[in-house]
Amino acid sequence: MTKFYAMFITKLANRESGIILYGITPPRLESPEERISEIGKVQSDRVMALGADGLIIYDLQDETSRTSQQRPFPFTPTLDAWTFADQYIHISGISKIVYCSVGKRNPEQMRNIMSSISAADSLVLVGLPSREEKAVMHLKDAYNLWNEARTGGVLGGVAIAERHSSDNAEHIRLLKKASEGCSYFITQCVYNLEYMRKLVTDLSAECETRGQQVPYMIFTLTPCGSGKTLQFLNWLGINVPDHLSEELSQSENMLEKSIHICLDIARDIAEFCRQKNVPFGFNIESVSARKLEIEASEQLLTSVKSWQTELVRY
Repeated sequence: MTKFYAMFITKLANRESGIILYGITPPRLESPEERISEIGKVQSDRVMALGADGLIIYDLQDETSRTSQQRPFPFTPTLDAWTFADQYIHISGISKIVYCSVGKRNPEQMRNIMSSISAADSLVLVGLPSREEKAVMHLKDAYNLWNEARTGGVLGGVAIAERHSSDNAEHIRLLKKASEGCSYFITQCVYNLEYMRKLVTDLSAECETRGQQVPYMIFTLTPCGSGKTLQFLNWLGINVPDHLSEELSQSENMLEKSIHICLDIARDIAEFCRQKNVPFGFNIESVSARKLEIEASEQLLTSVKSWQTELVRY
């Protein structure tokens, strides 16, 4: 149990823009203990060297029930995110932000996790990929447990601009989650700026109407280095506009091109959020397990971090 002032928590509390996170997935479930320990050390060392404010550990789920489209990459079960973060990730001064799929856990399991979380760390509660799947627990019940527990750490949520583009209600869902305990929101990967601007605009306007502060927003950036990765982004429900998809596909170096696109998107988001008085940060990840794309995500984080001093502090 860490008791301190991690920069992630401090920036959230002060509504100070400039949070930088790095996202990873746990190792394969079939991995031997020695290999899991080795991966945990490598990932811990990596995020420490990158100087991120926090490390996201995603809780992967088989999302094939969400869509009838064939998954470009086969789903491989991974170690539980909380188990990996708690037992194998050892980082000092950097927060762990652990995604937690509540649909597969019972109340006792959720209470145990919530009671164990450090004051420097965070949980992001997520539901099942599809309503067709039977949930052991629902998000609403998990939020109630969180508020009853009143434990350490902070609670985060997920924001999906693509969903807002179809029903214009994501901002209302976010504010409901904020009322249930969420201190910030992490978007899925951003390639469609129009969608994201619309969500931020509607969220800001609704908060002004209600006379409340806009929640802290963290925007996810993901390099794309192959046609298969581009297909996977689309399969995940991430909207890549046609003109960007064409630019990437026709580029001599798709990975390098995607880094430039992501940096342009980050700068645009930063300026837009300044105008709307929305505190913001960035999360960098790779949806591919390819070494080149993982290295590109590290390069992207370093580039974003290098100009973060330009960000307006709220």
